[in-house]
Amino acid sequence: MKGGIQGLKISQVSLILIGLVCMTVLVLAWTKTSFLAAFIPSPNRILPLDLDESGPGEIFKGGNISAQTRTEQVESFASPGVIEQKGERENIDNSKNTNKEENPSSVKKRSGSDELSEGKTKSTQVDIVVKNSSASESPVRREENGTLSSVDKNKESHSSVPEGTGSEEPSGGKNKSKELTIVPQNSPSVGSFHKGEQTVNLSATVGNKGCNYAKGKWAIDDNRPLYSGFGCKQWLSSMWACRLTQRMDFEYEKLRWQPQDCKMQDFTGSKFLQRMQDKTLAFIGDSLGRQQFQSLMCMVTGGEERADVLDVGREYGLVKARHAVRPDGWAYRFPITNTTILFYWSASLCDLEPINSSNPVTNFAMHLDRPPAFLRRYLHKFDVLVLNTGHHWNRGKLNANRWVMYVNGVPNTNRKTMDIAGAKNLSIHSIVKWVDEQLPLFPGLKAFLRSLSPRHFFNGDWNTGGTCDNTTPLSGGKEVLKDDSSDSVAAHAVRGTNVKLLDITALSELRDEGHISRYSIKATPGTQDCLHWCLPGIPDTWNEILFAQL
Repeated sequence: MKGGIQGLKISQVSLILIGLVCMTVLVLAWTKTSFLAAFIPSPNRILPLDLDESGPGEIFKGGNISAQTRTEQVESFASPGVIEQKGERENIDNSKNTNKEENPSSVKKRSGSDELSEGKTKSTQVDIVVKNSSASESPVRREENGTLSSVDKNKESHSSVPEGTGSEEPSGGKNKSKELTIVPQNSPSVGSFHKGEQTVNLSATVGNKGCNYAKGKWAIDDNRPLYSGFGCKQWLSSMWACRLTQRMDFEYEKLRWQPQDCKMQDFTGSKFLQRMQDKTLAFIGDSLGRQQFQSLMCMVTGGEERADVLDVGREYGLVKARHAVRPDGWAYRFPITNTTILFYWSASLCDLEPINSSNPVTNFAMHLDRPPAFLRRYLHKFDVLVLNTGHHWNRGKLNANRWVMYVNGVPNTNRKTMDIAGAKNLSIHSIVKWVDEQLPLFPGLKAFLRSLSPRHFFNGDWNTGGTCDNTTPLSGGKEVLKDDSSDSVAAHAVRGTNVKLLDITALSELRDEGHISRYSIKATPGTQDCLHWCLPGIPDTWNEILFAQL
């Protein structure tokens, strides 16, 4: 019995030794060879964190992990400020694949497929958009009825009531939450996709810092015009659509402006809407400003009918008054990017108020040193402001409109500003100074003063038989070589301010063939229009230059 017990102990020791040897062999086989790779996962083949959040559907072959490729198109900008970029294939370095989120709920992650190659791993950065929902714009001020009150530009837009009242109703407006974007190396930018179509990287525009867009030349471009002259009836006044008249020459539509020292990115509606996402662009000026507004609406839509574009004029009090021919302006919003484009008619850029409101034929105080009440009231809603004035500064217009010059709230008695040139100069300098003073209160606001659009009356003026019958493009030259603006008043007004000059005078001076001229819908003879432009036409170029500076 004793010997039996001893033998049993020796057997146990032998079994233990055999077990240890087997374990050693297994460990060596696992770490040194691929013999057991099909049965036991290797420690360097751990499934990486799925940054694509694509869920089930991964395929494992020979240690390679290829995530299901996604090719969803970006159909809309549903989330203001965030465009989710999909359809890319990116390689993730497993050695750096750690979750670095501090607040997972505030981070939106993108990726394509994760791939491990034998002996080598490729790494890339992951595009992360961090939405700081708690970030708010700095306080701004709104001036109404002479009172300054604090407003938050991050709040929603307000609809308006007729000017002169102090109340506003809320309406769905802008959401300006701040974002931090880390863009993958060697990959398209976040904003370079619209409806699944990849566009040129915005950084491809070269040499634009400090560029003089007014210096350059006109050249033929077979890709012009940017929209059809037979279309865009939803936005374009028929009196300016020269394709609908008896005009037969349309070479003026084929010319494109090329700045000398910089390259302008091609304009497309999708690029504009991306750049102006959650923003409002306001044109304030005369009928040439209205032409630029209509031109931009046609350019953004490609001249196509757009049932989705909203008329939001009531938010800005832009409704046709009783017995009025038209409202004081128009405002349209593209819901796809929450982009608003508006025009407000203010031919002189002066504040106008009736001297005797009870008299239906009263004169109007034309305050040379005060910006329009519309601008003072709604400036906090604007992200881009384009001002213009010029052709209403003549004695005939002032008398016809019953405008009486005022300075400092009283009738003007200063002889230097009683003449038209002096009054115009004072008004332009006053409004530029006022806007410049407001810019620190509205971070992100870009303001432009558009220079004078030239007239081309030959052999007389508009009321003395002046004509503009030339149909040969660039008969007076095709280049602008000078550095200084041809509109010295506008150039001097913006000097030393943060208001930029949208200088279009000299380049438009070369295009006398682009006016409405003698053509009209009814083909009735009469005064030639050598002031306004055919559309498509010269104002499209003004908007291209504006787009390049946004």
